[in-house]
Amino acid sequence: MNTYALSISNRFKIITSSIEKVIIGKPHVIKLCLVALLSRGHLLIEDIPGVGKTTLAQALARSIDGTFNRIQFTSDLLPSDIIGVSIYNQKTSEFEFKPGPIFANIILADEINRGSPRTQSSLLEAMNEYQVTIDNHTYRLPDPFLVIATQNPFDFFGTNPLPESQMDRFIMRISIGYPDKSDEKILLKIGSPIDNLKNIKPIISTKDVIECQLMVEKVRIDDSLQDYILKIVTETRKSEHLRLGVSPRGALFLQRASRALALLEGRDFCIPDDIKRLAIPVLSHRIIPRSPSSSKDAERILCSIIEEIPVPNEALHLFKKTSHNKERMEIHSSYTRCRFCCHKHRCKPPLSHPCTDAQLHHYFRHSIRNDAQKY
Repeated sequence: MNTYALSISNRFKIITSSIEKVIIGKPHVIKLCLVALLSRGHLLIEDIPGVGKTTLAQALARSIDGTFNRIQFTSDLLPSDIIGVSIYNQKTSEFEFKPGPIFANIILADEINRGSPRTQSSLLEAMNEYQVTIDNHTYRLPDPFLVIATQNPFDFFGTNPLPESQMDRFIMRISIGYPDKSDEKILLKIGSPIDNLKNIKPIISTKDVIECQLMVEKVRIDDSLQDYILKIVTETRKSEHLRLGVSPRGALFLQRASRALALLEGRDFCIPDDIKRLAIPVLSHRIIPRSPSSSKDAERILCSIIEEIPVPNEALHLFKKTSHNKERMEIHSSYTRCRFCCHKHRCKPPLSHPCTDAQLHHYFRHSIRNDAQKY
């Protein structure tokens, strides 16, 4: 599987490069979007207007040769406007189902918090079971299926905040943010990214995406890393700063997303870095602080919890537990900067790593703040 994992990684790197033509200077955002796709999850983008949320969804759909529909949520939007409606045909004397815009591979639920609670809840079955039920008939949704929902974190006038039960359906909550000055200058030179969308060609097919999603389940994760996930989840439920901790679904999503990230990076196994990089976007929207606060406060509380949990010692020697060390050496020998410490040397697996275990522990315990700021 290791060779196949590298092949998948290379193909998705091409997708990332293609999407970067319209989403400039945000490779980490594109990677998180691809992680959500491979994890069979859904993505919530909480950001201001005009940073490229719609463009990102359209570019992703074009890259996988999938169908795309955009749903603009408003206060008068009805569930039938999303999932479809049955219409009586006078010629056949039967009701015919007319599918709604939910029947597509990539769905952009724009400003989802502006819809009524009834309309928001119409997405629950689709997001959780990949099907919709109308008039006692169940209709399967296209596969792969990804909902990218957006909401403005600053303009709350006339909005209906998503309840915890629906927030928990999203595998990740991310923000795109403003581009750097140099990236924004490039954006000014090339003009509107919408005009460049037509230049994005399909890299893989939807059938290939489905195969990659199945490969995610075969990515190995050590028992010690599963215990590490459980410790993080358990501490959120015990924390005196939180009124609501992470649900069991959150633990499952963190494991699934970590496997998907490992596959995107050409590995058939998970490392602690995968979990720490994804803990904030996967778990921060599932916790509720005791005092009224913003999403950033929830992220800071989660960061402090993760910092207090040591990485299992077994995770530092994962490479010793398999007979594929030679292949893994080839994967990691290409790094120009060590992933496990701040030293500038060619990185090798811990089996022959020039850094000590103490330095590895230092990296794993103190890198979470930098990862949180990046992701």
